Amino acid sequence: MRIWALAWPIILSNITVPLLGLVDTAVVGHLPDSRYLAGVTLGATLFSFLYWGFGFLRMGTTGLVAQAMGRESDSDVRNLLGQSLIMALVIGSLLIVFASPLITLGLWLLDGSEVASHLAREYAHIRLWSAPAVLANYAILGWFLGQQNSRVTLMILLLTNSVNIILDLWFVVGLGMTSNGVAWASVIADYSALAFGGYLVLRQLSRLDGHFLRERLLALAAYKALFNVNANLFVRTLGLLFAVAFFTAQGARQGDIVLAANAVLLQFIMLTSYALDGFAHAAESLIGRAYGRKDWREFATTVRAAAHFSFWTAGVAALLFALGGNALIALLTGLEEVRATAAQYLPWMVVMPLIAVWSYLLDGVFIGTTAVREMRNSIFIGLAVYLPVWWLTHGLGNHGLWFSFMLFMLVRSAVLIFYYFAHYHRRYRHTHWR
Repeated sequence: MRIWALAWPIILSNITVPLLGLVDTAVVGHLPDSRYLAGVTLGATLFSFLYWGFGFLRMGTTGLVAQAMGRESDSDVRNLLGQSLIMALVIGSLLIVFASPLITLGLWLLDGSEVASHLAREYAHIRLWSAPAVLANYAILGWFLGQQNSRVTLMILLLTNSVNIILDLWFVVGLGMTSNGVAWASVIADYSALAFGGYLVLRQLSRLDGHFLRERLLALAAYKALFNVNANLFVRTLGLLFAVAFFTAQGARQGDIVLAANAVLLQFIMLTSYALDGFAHAAESLIGRAYGRKDWREFATTVRAAAHFSFWTAGVAALLFALGGNALIALLTGLEEVRATAAQYLPWMVVMPLIAVWSYLLDGVFIGTTAVREMRNSIFIGLAVYLPVWWLTHGLGNHGLWFSFMLFMLVRSAVLIFYYFAHYHRRYRHTHWR
């Protein structure tokens, strides 16, 4: 039950993230013109690159802190926080400095319509001011999760997304703003979360032994472990985000209605991913601790428990989408043409959780053991299948696009399964792991 005790606050907090996406989509989707939804979709996809590409600040911190907890090294736990926050603030500041060329390049790659791109540019220039706060929050969340403190993660994300949702409604519905209102709501929410997270960090540091070491925080060589882990995670995340951005860009080339319909259906994927990630994130912390202790019995128990909960969650998600998918589409947008278009591709959402469940589960295993090269390889092997298959099937229109995207997920899961059994079974076959 330990994995459930850690997972439920993560799942609850994760649910607020797609709910935020649902509110963003619903608020803008009910405006009288689909171009606003298309603009927010392009802008949000761009920030998947600019922000989520640095998600290693959460994942890498979690795995290394969990292993430090297994070694019972409070000094390492403390200094890993300092290193991660310094990296976050430096990267966030650089993103602001290079805002214009990054946004121009990103929108050129996404290749949306002229009207949607103009709205997305306005959205992006506002959102980018939150870069230091977003990346620092990644580091803080990873640090607490590595210490198996998932309730703090819940408090921070609940605050962030509650503020964001309230401001979304106030700015767009109350004040009559459009996509710019959605952007300003996100910026204010991100800095509110950083202030609250900073308070929680100071409180937790008072409970840890040791102190910050200048040589650990200021010497470049001291960042070797973080760099080694984070470089592969960064490349892996960019590959994953490229797959999503390529999907969005190809949808955009089919018109704003198809782009908007795909944006609605991508919220189904987000709902599923955040539910499955709850168990994966809990596994990261427990597996990292077991790895730090070299306790393979605990390692095996954690993997089995995470698998049990993940498979049940995927099955329930598939059933809910089959029975209530059209109702969810109607909730997300009032535009009849977008509703009808999204309904044509709803069957892909029913099979998606059953395909993707393995990749979410095994990501948690590999992050906990910081075996990130395998995660990186799975993405690029998947892309090597995804892109040629899209080219062969693009004559099928949006169905061909969804087919190739589902195949990408399937190949990624298969590669991770192969690595799991080839690597861990061979390594631990003479232990209690089996």
